[in-house]
Amino acid sequence: MTGQAPVLILGIETSCDETAASVVLRDQSGQGTIRSNVVRSQLDEHAAFGGVVPELAARAHVEWLDHIIAQAMREADIALTDIDAVAATAGPGLIGGVLVGLTTGKALAAALDKPLIAVNHLEGHALTARLTNGVAFPYLMLLVSGGHSQFVLVRGVGDYQRWGGTIDDALGEAFDKVAKLLSLGSPGGPAVERAARSGDPKRFRFPRPLLREDRLDFSFSGLKTAVRLQAEALAPLSEQDVADIAASFQDTVAAIVETRSRQALEQLARDYPGLPQRLVVAGGVAANRRLATALETMCAAAGAELVVPPIALCTDNGAMIAWAGAERFALGARDGFDVAARPRWPLDTPGMKVDDDAA
Repeated sequence: MTGQAPVLILGIETSCDETAASVVLRDQSGQGTIRSNVVRSQLDEHAAFGGVVPELAARAHVEWLDHIIAQAMREADIALTDIDAVAATAGPGLIGGVLVGLTTGKALAAALDKPLIAVNHLEGHALTARLTNGVAFPYLMLLVSGGHSQFVLVRGVGDYQRWGGTIDDALGEAFDKVAKLLSLGSPGGPAVERAARSGDPKRFRFPRPLLREDRLDFSFSGLKTAVRLQAEALAPLSEQDVADIAASFQDTVAAIVETRSRQALEQLARDYPGLPQRLVVAGGVAANRRLATALETMCAAAGAELVVPPIALCTDNGAMIAWAGAERFALGARDGFDVAARPRWPLDTPGMKVDDDAA
């Protein structure tokens, strides 16, 4: 919606293991500018455990969030009283972390007498391409992250149609589990990618589940099991074995995602013949270069545009929450202080769309 007064939104993100805050300006034409975007990773806190420990994550958010917000305000060069609304992640995510951020957002909104916008974390990912690339509705999104792998038709703010998703592990989760199996460390995605650089992606042929079925779903559990069985058959693994398994796994994943994305674009062309052929990719797994290259090649061959926001805005961050809050604020969305934190909150949940009467 354009023709409105500019608004400054403070965004707070604490859904997993990044403590983040950001200030985003949405101008009268509907364009966004990131005034600050501060993210503190908790990688060191969780490294010894091979994955995120929810209680440790929540404690770190409690310890750091006030400092992160203060830094975001300094970098934006504004006072808290200058913001027009507070946007905070209300789910989905680790419930302890979500509660820390949402409670802080409520407290700030109440103290400043500013509106509160409760943001779905996945909507933050879904709308980032509008902040960075000005993509118009509707568009097809592939969300690939630690907890989610799905195709979504983004029809408008709060208006989402899920076309397919994982029936078991998310892609980021599969990377994490393979990295742990191969003793590559955490986080799994970058660790597997590093190991794969010196590996032979053709040495092992791993299964590509569901690709013979006419649907846009993923399944990575069987692939993960095949990797485990191969590693056990070769044990003890040499350094080259590890590199070859990592490369073959990554190559298989890229082929699966490429095939499914091409099929999703074909469905887009059938269902929306006048719509530009465009695929927006969101989520932290978008940082994987092998996957990115596969999607670039596929989109070029299909005559489709591939839109990938900067990697810093694909992983969890406060700017995506601030922008989603700004988009909802512009349509009249306001949330009460009784809004609840949610560990699960699918994008296509009824009630996500802003009531037209509120705009």
